[in-house]
Amino acid sequence: MIGYITIGTQDMTRAKAFYTELLGLLGAKLVIDMGRLALFGTGRGQPMFGVCLPYDGQVAERGNGNMVALTAESSEQVDQLYAKALELGASDEGAPGLRLPTFYGAYVRDPDGNKLAFFKMS
Repeated sequence: MIGYITIGTQDMTRAKAFYTELLGLLGAKLVIDMGRLALFGTGRGQPMFGVCLPYDGQVAERGNGNMVALTAESSEQVDQLYAKALELGASDEGAPGLRLPTFYGAYVRDPDGNKLAFFKMS
């Protein structure tokens, strides 16, 4: 159902470096780079995650209540994604742990303040 999603950035160079390393842990790579828009994924025709400079030239703003949740293959991979995000300059929004009997997750904010979740459901 989802083709792609985008989040805004104020610094495209920083955002591309952050997401290239972070999403590489999930097997994703930079698939499309149009200068003001960069899309990451496992290939064209697959769901993609994008960062962009806002088209209207205004400040990129994060939404209150908005979050992108990225599926991990294991709780160990949730831990790896969380640690890598912090290493790359993200801030903590909730350390890895069991949230529900079947939901293991962690939360961060990227350098632009966009909220991300990494999770594994069993």
